[in-house]
Amino acid sequence: MAIVVQKYGGSSVATSEHIKAVAEKVGHARQTGDDIVVVVSAMGKTTDRLLRLAGEVSRDPSPREIDQLLATGEEQSVALLAMALHDRGADAVSLTGPQAGFRLEGRYGSGVISEIRPDRIHDLLGEGHIVIVAGFQGMNSLGDVMTLGRGGSDTTAVALAAALGAERCEIYTDVDGIYTTDPRIVPEARRIPVISFEEMAEMSWRGAKVMHPRAVELGALHGVEIHVRSSFDEGPGTVITGGERLERLETRETVAGIVHDYDVARITLNAIRTGPGTLSKVFTPLAERGISVDVVVESGAQGGAADIAFTVKKGDFEETMRLTREVAEELGGAAEGEQDLGKVSVVGTGMLNRPGYAARMFRTLGEAGIPIRLVSTSEIQVTCVIDAGNVEEAVRRLHRSFELEQVAEEVAETSQDGRTDV
Repeated sequence: MAIVVQKYGGSSVATSEHIKAVAEKVGHARQTGDDIVVVVSAMGKTTDRLLRLAGEVSRDPSPREIDQLLATGEEQSVALLAMALHDRGADAVSLTGPQAGFRLEGRYGSGVISEIRPDRIHDLLGEGHIVIVAGFQGMNSLGDVMTLGRGGSDTTAVALAAALGAERCEIYTDVDGIYTTDPRIVPEARRIPVISFEEMAEMSWRGAKVMHPRAVELGALHGVEIHVRSSFDEGPGTVITGGERLERLETRETVAGIVHDYDVARITLNAIRTGPGTLSKVFTPLAERGISVDVVVESGAQGGAADIAFTVKKGDFEETMRLTREVAEELGGAAEGEQDLGKVSVVGTGMLNRPGYAARMFRTLGEAGIPIRLVSTSEIQVTCVIDAGNVEEAVRRLHRSFELEQVAEEVAETSQDGRTDV
């Protein structure tokens, strides 16, 4: 009997009616004969509401107590879903993250999974139960509740699928799969039937919100096939995979999709002295405070001085400016920054091995009169930092330039003809 892990996000369990609908879906899956393990997020905007409450009662709540508080959101969801399943005659047991065997380490609010001990889950499955696990949480070495950070329920589900040796991990959300770009910006965007782990991880890091990148990377590391589907509609969704199933897609194009992100701020250190250890002086203080840096560009040194520009999330802008001002002054320069920016990325496997993709992107943006502020490339993506007001037009132009609506239609037709295993 195969094990299938299903994950339902906050929008899927936002109300009591939604929870009952999820119970119907889970019960139907159990009738196929598979063992079902369900990972659930907090209901709707519960996490945001709890954070607001914390801010109302304390000017500076401790990270430990924040984790204690936020973990209750998922605990509500799993208990309610178990009740809904009981009402339908199904044997179901709800577990918190610690009860399910999740051991975490690191910082409160951004823990990482160090170990999963799934013995209790195996025992419950052997007794015929549907097991419902609270996402986003586990226990640290002190015995305290610790959370994985935003998007942690995706990570919980994929990690659990790996630990259980599950046949697949199904991520149920409010969209019916991964698209070539945001359909709200480009109505012609098409669902991607199958996508590689590498492409999906890059799209997630670059702004696609459907899957958390940590979860995709775990899937790639442990070979867990991930299916992204709608909680509200029946449909094939998108399969995130590698190896044989992907290789049979002979009509796959190099470019998988166009991704955008508005959570972008730029920092520039102007005319700083350069030499051995300069970049370490700039970026080590940021790393020590958990600030992630994305696009980094260093100008050519002239007269022993250079400019260094990079991007961070807007929420990290003020702290980053404070730290970089200190470093810039120490190095004889000055720091400046701006926040009204966005990123647009073209993502696809092996792009740099096939000349012309970056040039087409730059040409398309140039013809649209959209200035490029910074550029970042790898063998799987090209990212341009541009003014936030130009992001939507850039997405539309690039989607059309790379003919992604046409490519997606051809792949979908191939899948329906039975020449791919979707």
